[in-house]
Amino acid sequence: MDWVSTIGMHLWLIPLGFVVGAYGTLIGAGGGFILVPLLLLFYPHASPEVITSISLAVVFFNAFSGSVAYARMRRIHYKAGLLFAAATIPGAILGALTTSLIPRRAFDAILGILLIAAAAYLLLHPGRTQRANGEGFDEVTAAPGTIQFNAYLGAGLSAVVGYLSSLLGIGGGGIHVTGMVELLRFPVHVATATSHFVLAIMALTGTIVHVVTGTFHHGVHRAVALSIGVVLGAQVGAMLSNRLKGVWIIRSLAAVLIVVAIRVLVQAVS
Repeated sequence: MDWVSTIGMHLWLIPLGFVVGAYGTLIGAGGGFILVPLLLLFYPHASPEVITSISLAVVFFNAFSGSVAYARMRRIHYKAGLLFAAATIPGAILGALTTSLIPRRAFDAILGILLIAAAAYLLLHPGRTQRANGEGFDEVTAAPGTIQFNAYLGAGLSAVVGYLSSLLGIGGGGIHVTGMVELLRFPVHVATATSHFVLAIMALTGTIVHVVTGTFHHGVHRAVALSIGVVLGAQVGAMLSNRLKGVWIIRSLAAVLIVVAIRVLVQAVS
């Protein structure tokens, strides 16, 4: 079977990627944490490392596209971005290598529990989540390069995010943005843009590890189809973000996460 025919078998993943890209961009938290549990449900016999390799590749294209847009807006704090990206690289490599050591059922259980915890946080703190993603904040006119921050705390946060994101293939943009806003006191628009920049480098690092180990070979066609949808959906999500803001978006996401988490946990124990 040739490459084109194989891609044709996965065309249904393009609209899935579109929805993931649009919704992830709409809430400002990326799409990896939505994509991974869906892939676990659609491919119950796939290994965790194949699932995460697909997701990390898709996250890279989504983050790269966003970074290009933010670079044009001059919102990226490059000094912080390069420092945080350097801190994520060891964690991203270790996380990508560690994934293969986790049995599929254990991986499903870990992810299911984390999804429920994330859903609980969204339900209990919808207002804080909106603020972390930019809603309710005025634009800050200070140039990104003039912002002062705790470099050691930022590097430590990035290292943890890099490991967990690469281990589970979830991206981690939402965690990173929240940490930069709440702990490092970055203006929201700068934190979002800089986090996208860091995420692109982290996801690329994890993807390269999976390419070198040969894992990505088993998921490359699915990653291509999903990436096409994600890039297109992200543009729609960006346009809708100024029209569909509200607590109901956050709560609807929490409801979806709970349903998916339950399905993943049931799959883990069955």
